[in-house]
Amino acid sequence: MAGIELRSSAFNDHAVIPRRYALEGENVSPPLDWSGVPDGTAELVLLCEDPDAPSGTFVHWVVVGVDPGSPGAETGSAPPGGTELVNGYGRPGWGGPHPPPGDDAHRYFFRLYALGEPCVLPDAPSAEQVHEAVEKHQLASGTLVGLYQR
Repeated sequence: MAGIELRSSAFNDHAVIPRRYALEGENVSPPLDWSGVPDGTAELVLLCEDPDAPSGTFVHWVVVGVDPGSPGAETGSAPPGGTELVNGYGRPGWGGPHPPPGDDAHRYFFRLYALGEPCVLPDAPSAEQVHEAVEKHQLASGTLVGLYQR
């Protein structure tokens, strides 16, 4: 399967996410850019999840319907054409990292999926529901991992 290159000008892959993007910072979404979206992509889906959360994988951001021709997302903005769904905090849009104090650094997986047809998700999907929905129609994907601890 082809790969999408997913990057951020705010942090490198497997590096610390600056506090600005965390819940106790400005709580704005980090800038993202990508390349390698294959022809025939109907939509992009963006997911940010923390598999290290104590209560199970925590959803920080889900955006569906992203324009496949878009090159990325600006700081504090959803990607072009995207609809932000409800995150694990119970609010639509970005919810920054906020791991328990004293935990080892949590990993925040930003995943961008190119889909051959639009997927259907509930308004507040779990990470598992997102994975299941994109699995059937996935043409390519890319992952960027950020770290954060308090």
